[in-house]
Amino acid sequence: MGILKNEYKSFLADIEKNVKNKQDLEYVKGRFASFLDVVLDQMDYIMDYKEEEMKKLENTQNELGARIEQMQQIIDNIEKDIYTEDGFDFEIVCPYCNYEFIIDVDENKTEIQCPECQNIIELDWSGDIEEGNNNECLGNCQGCAGCDEDDDM
Repeated sequence: MGILKNEYKSFLADIEKNVKNKQDLEYVKGRFASFLDVVLDQMDYIMDYKEEEMKKLENTQNELGARIEQMQQIIDNIEKDIYTEDGFDFEIVCPYCNYEFIIDVDENKTEIQCPECQNIIELDWSGDIEEGNNNECLGNCQGCAGCDEDDDM
């Protein structure tokens, strides 16, 4: 606004120097002051409008930042669920006492002791659920009373 103020003073000085009739000089000064008031009011309006728009943009940016942060937390939780550092959990149901417990997947383990009944449970990580080793029934299936398939033949 300093430049505008200096230009205004320069304009008034120039008019006073070049307009000799006092009545005309006062008219021009008054008219120019009225015009300048309108221009300054419009500039204030524009500045207020732009300031309001900037506040809206800042609020929107803050909301988007909060949403992004929430999404990042969700993504981090999904990532933790998918890529656990401790390995994968595996649910075991003891075939002897039906006690359910969870162990970490360790393909090197071939058996585990039930924490409830202390019986040893053989682990088969191959995913082949039909029969145990050497095609013999281990009788460890949920609700299994042992296979009688081979006995019937």
